[in-house]
Amino acid sequence: MKRAKYEDLEIYQLAEKISDRIWEIVIKWNATEKITFGVQVIDSSSSIGSNPAEGYGRGSNPDRARFAKISRGSLYETNHWINKTHRLKILSDSKYQELSAISDILTPKLSAYINYLKKNS
Repeated sequence: MKRAKYEDLEIYQLAEKISDRIWEIVIKWNATEKITFGVQVIDSSSSIGSNPAEGYGRGSNPDRARFAKISRGSLYETNHWINKTHRLKILSDSKYQELSAISDILTPKLSAYINYLKKNS
C-alpha cells in the first residue's frame, strides 16, 4: 500500500505554486522593494506550504489542523503583502491577478482541509 505524502496534498501544491511565483517576481524588484516588502512576502508565502508539511509530519489530525490554521494565517499575511505592493505599484496588475487567482483557489481548499481534519480528529 502506497503511503500518502504531504506533497500529494493539493493545498501543498498550490502553496508551493504561489510561493515559487512570488520568489520569481520579488527577485526582480529593486533593493529597497526587496528589503521592505520582498523579505516579508517571501517569508509569509513560504510558510503557507511549510506548515502543512510540518503538521503532516506530526502524525495526528489535531496537529495537522493546528499547523493548517497557521498556514491559513500565512496565506492571509501573503495576501496583505500582495495587496500592499499592488497598491504601491510595485506589483503589476497582471502579476497581482495571477497571485490573487492562486490565493482564491487555495483559501477555500485550505479551510476545507482544516474542517476535514477537525471533523476526523
